[in-house]
Amino acid sequence: MKVFKFGGASINSTERIENVSNIIRSFSGEKILIIISAMGKVTNALEKVAEEFYKGNKEGALALFNALKQEHLQVATQLCGESIPQFTDLFTEVEWLLHDKPVREYDYYYDQIVCMGELLSTVIVSHYFNHIGINNQWIDVRDIVRTDDNFRDAGIDWNYTQAKVTGEILPVFNTTDIIITQGFIGSTDENESTTLGREGSDYSAAIFANMLDAESQTIWKDVEGVMNADPKKFSDAVFISELSYNEVIEMAYYGAQVIHPKTIKPLQNKGIPLHVKCFLDASLKGTVISNKPVHHLPPIIVVKQNQVLLQFSSKDFSFIGEKGVGKLYELFTEIKIRPNLMQSGAITVLCSLDDKPERIEKLALAASELFDVQVEKNLTLLTVRHYNDTIVEQLTKGKQQVLSQKTTETIQVVMKEV
Repeated sequence: MKVFKFGGASINSTERIENVSNIIRSFSGEKILIIISAMGKVTNALEKVAEEFYKGNKEGALALFNALKQEHLQVATQLCGESIPQFTDLFTEVEWLLHDKPVREYDYYYDQIVCMGELLSTVIVSHYFNHIGINNQWIDVRDIVRTDDNFRDAGIDWNYTQAKVTGEILPVFNTTDIIITQGFIGSTDENESTTLGREGSDYSAAIFANMLDAESQTIWKDVEGVMNADPKKFSDAVFISELSYNEVIEMAYYGAQVIHPKTIKPLQNKGIPLHVKCFLDASLKGTVISNKPVHHLPPIIVVKQNQVLLQFSSKDFSFIGEKGVGKLYELFTEIKIRPNLMQSGAITVLCSLDDKPERIEKLALAASELFDVQVEKNLTLLTVRHYNDTIVEQLTKGKQQVLSQKTTETIQVVMKEV
């Protein structure tokens, strides 16, 4: 049994969806569970729907959602020559909410609205596959994956979800070779939709691979495989054919977008290899990630824009010490924000964080009761694993270095334009 994950770029047009069907036909006779993301740009559009709704602009939210409805109806008609009955219930699920008034926190409504992208895309692909003779079963993942109610970054109830996979997913493979379901989303015990964090579809696939004891997981992307840098930012990015689980965990931790940070551990725990392959040319070998150590890797470059540097200083010039740092970590946990880089001195702690305005404001306000807080925005965080002096000098040239930290393997630099 295999687990495949197709991202939004692989299904963002009728031609791309047809291409996915050709890939699946090439694995005829194999048992495959397919995780599919929302169609390209749909998640961003649904986020705007959620924002307008939460601001009280019901008409604006409904108009934006109606435009998305029409796009999905058009794709379904082009592929299958007809609409899809399941659409009615899914559309109603969101429209019913949009006619209400927000009385809960934004993150709750975000999850109820944004989860619809995956549900609509998988309904289209499943219906199309059946239409062209690729028999499959569509499953609403919210009936399988149980989570807590930490909306927008929900945690998995592994025991409950494993029981559901064993009891409800495995038997389906007795009647069909293909199951299609959604990534990124789950449900609480109150049947409220949750999401697992942006780009969480890779993680969803890993959850299923682990629980199904799959022979492999494959993530299908629009690049040859894992690159040492984002090819959209670095034209000289190079392909890496093999990586170890530990290396990819490090890459993900520092912000590399190729693999979701939570994806690797469920695979590593059961020794399930992860393949990253190109849906534009399925004949390419791609990257394989496994327990096998890999040596002599090129410098691996991760650039995170929109960083905020927070400086927490002791109000009375006493040492911050373990107690002060511990208080900061309590605030990070409470506000649900994680520093990308943290450096402690005697009376000052510096943290580089993603610029999430509401959470940064909350953090700065709460911390100001304990520390003097200074905030600097519009920064960039550069991380280079397996660095050398030449590459670091090249990447920081013309920039002012605000903060740097390095080990024998990794260097991180917070910098800004001069």
